Amino acid sequence: MKTTNRTTEVSDLQVIYEDNHLIAINKRPGDIVQGDKTGDEPLGEVVKRYLKDKYSKPGQVFLGVIHRLDRPVSGLVIFARTSKALTRMNAMFQKREIQKTYWAIVSGEPLRSAVLNDYLKKNESQNKSYSVPEGTKGAKPAELNYSLKGKGDRYAFLEVKPVTGRHHQIRAQLSTADLIIKGDVKYGARRPEKDASICLHSRMAAFIHPVSKEKMEFVAEAPNGNIWQAFSNIEQAPSLKD
Repeated sequence: MKTTNRTTEVSDLQVIYEDNHLIAINKRPGDIVQGDKTGDEPLGEVVKRYLKDKYSKPGQVFLGVIHRLDRPVSGLVIFARTSKALTRMNAMFQKREIQKTYWAIVSGEPLRSAVLNDYLKKNESQNKSYSVPEGTKGAKPAELNYSLKGKGDRYAFLEVKPVTGRHHQIRAQLSTADLIIKGDVKYGARRPEKDASICLHSRMAAFIHPVSKEKMEFVAEAPNGNIWQAFSNIEQAPSLKD
């Protein structure tokens, strides 16, 4: 996947929500949340520029990365604008007090609903996680549940709710269950998407605001494209065409 020199302009940002402590962004597939070896500008730096320009902030802008989203994945990313919010949100993630929902388009034959439990081990050199037997050194338990929202001749549409937060968890667990995310060549897809994205989208997060204590629910619209548009009304389970 060629990504060098990819740029994200402030005007490209899709801001879902912002207040004095948090800002939520709908990430494009291909954007990186934090810097990596490609040297591409991370999304966090673009958000800093946005905040600096909008509020005419002098000096450096504080922005804390609360969680990551894989580069080919689209959807909701939440950043902290204060150290207080960052500390509290990190603690909430560790305590599993933030409920996240993803959408995935997969090949295979999913059940109407299922709970998947695996032990995953990360291969650092491959940047990939594998399902391994319980007791394997370095393996961590992973749990998610999914429900079938729509089905066509070639693909199925899943709503996925991870319980744990492991490296590539949804991608690895669905692949282990023979439910291959469309375009995810690393985990078994036959061919990539034209834009090197995969059909996995961080759709929603629900939690208690770390400062105001209000109930929050952020929702990110799916990317443009025929395959996602076919699922624009998930309750009717439309027929899919590639």
